[in-house]
Amino acid sequence: MSASGSLQKRLGVGLTLGMTLLWLAATVGTWRVVQHELDEVFDSALEETAQRILPLAVLEISNREEPQSAQLVATLKMHKEHLTYLVRDARGKILMQSHDANPKIFRKTPAEGFSTTEKYRLYGASALRDSVFIEIAEPLDHRREAAREALLALLLPLLALIPISLVGTWLFVRLSLRSVMAYRRAVEARGAGDLSPIKVLRLPAEIDPLAEAVNHLLKRLRKTLEAERSFTANSAHELRTPLAATLAQVQRLRQEAPEGPLRLRAAKIENSLRELARLSEKLMQLAKAEGGGLLAQRPQDLIPLLAHVVDEWRQSSGRQIELLLPAQAGVYSTIDPDAFGILLRNLIENALKYGATEHPLEVSLSDQAQLRVVNGGPVVPPARLQRLTERFVRGQSDASGSGLGLAIAKAIVLGINGQITLASPAKDRQDGFEVSVWLPLASTTQG
Repeated sequence: MSASGSLQKRLGVGLTLGMTLLWLAATVGTWRVVQHELDEVFDSALEETAQRILPLAVLEISNREEPQSAQLVATLKMHKEHLTYLVRDARGKILMQSHDANPKIFRKTPAEGFSTTEKYRLYGASALRDSVFIEIAEPLDHRREAAREALLALLLPLLALIPISLVGTWLFVRLSLRSVMAYRRAVEARGAGDLSPIKVLRLPAEIDPLAEAVNHLLKRLRKTLEAERSFTANSAHELRTPLAATLAQVQRLRQEAPEGPLRLRAAKIENSLRELARLSEKLMQLAKAEGGGLLAQRPQDLIPLLAHVVDEWRQSSGRQIELLLPAQAGVYSTIDPDAFGILLRNLIENALKYGATEHPLEVSLSDQAQLRVVNGGPVVPPARLQRLTERFVRGQSDASGSGLGLAIAKAIVLGINGQITLASPAKDRQDGFEVSVWLPLASTTQG
């Protein structure tokens, strides 16, 4: 399954790229218009210069003692001219020229109007009935330089506008998708057992129908699960009384029966009824674990709860249980005390049932609300280890059991948005089995 991309990133990059391409297209179009207008301005300057110089040149030539002799117009200061000109007669003889003029760049015979060579733009005009001609030349490099400067003037702002547009677009998209991101965080923050409606205000019109559909689906799923849990809990509860009554009658029958097959058969029935009663209790715990209400309204100190449950199991099982507690005064969590008791009892019962009797059971709680239950015994194969939290999946043991203990523990952990891991061998050991549970650590202490 391919990884999904960020909508915010797509919009930010896409809009910025689109704006950049449009800006480039507009810049190129504007540059073409500017280039055309520059050519018109330069042509107009050539024509205007010729119209102004020609009368002066005619007057100066007419006042000479030898009108047909060539004359170089002196300059007041040496400089490089963008415009050079020649004044010639109809046969092409030079009568006057600018100080920097190169006759080779002009046409052999003068003519009126505009013309273009490989490197120059020329304009010619005449006077005195086409007897005197003036031609002005302008290097095309001058025009190209002006066009390049105009293009740079249009492109340089773009270099600054691209990062500004990217930041601006990203901020705009982030603000526009603020409600969508809030919806995403609301979904991610939910535990597996939280099926309440997701309420986020001011969702976009494109997302709002999807949110409504999700809430309708959650509602239908919640009703279905509630019906299933209610049936499981009610069935287990209704079985309690007849099971207890039947168990009492079977115990009485076993005591009254004479030694022989009848008493043995009554003992087997008694054991079966006890297993059925334990299964009924486990089903009720599973229904509570999957039914929600696993978080308390106020933080609870886990240390006294943990110590109480461990003392109960020490007395009832007669096994050695080592309890390791943090040095600090209390560890507060938002887990419901009843849910914590069910979780801890199932973990300890599972460890006592499948652990080696010659090794003490280790129960510890860290200051970060990490609960660890470690028992000795053979290493569990990885394939079976991955399935131990499934319903009715058991480890290899001769002890009786329903295979629901770790499934109940996992359901509680998921319901409180915690984390559970199984490891075999246990940490820093060559054998054994370890269950680690990370409980939600409260941000404030009790009171």
